[in-house]
Amino acid sequence: MPPKFDPSQVVDVYVRVTGGEVGAASSLAPKIGPLGLSPKKIGEDIAKETAKDWKGLRIARVMSPRSMAKDLSGTIKEILGTCVSVGCTVDGKDPKDLQQEINEGVVEVPLE
Repeated sequence: MPPKFDPSQVVDVYVRVTGGEVGAASSLAPKIGPLGLSPKKIGEDIAKETAKDWKGLRIARVMSPRSMAKDLSGTIKEILGTCVSVGCTVDGKDPKDLQQEINEGVVEVPLE
């Protein structure tokens, strides 16, 4: 039997979301449910708070300061490498193909 929940306890929950969008409650449920909170309500609160400064942001510019790459194209390729590891696609394309297109200059990446 799990221990009783302490309402005065501070618990940090880390989630990755797109700014201003309500995420799926099913992805929040395993993290929020044991705390006795509503995943749907928490998702709406996250969307409301991130809509101010982070609306729609999900690309490499946010990660650039933490990246070891010299320029933005390197940061983008780092993120695409993570996509390969996770097994997802980017705009319906294989991330390896996008990396190759960046290397060949088919996809234009701004300097900043």
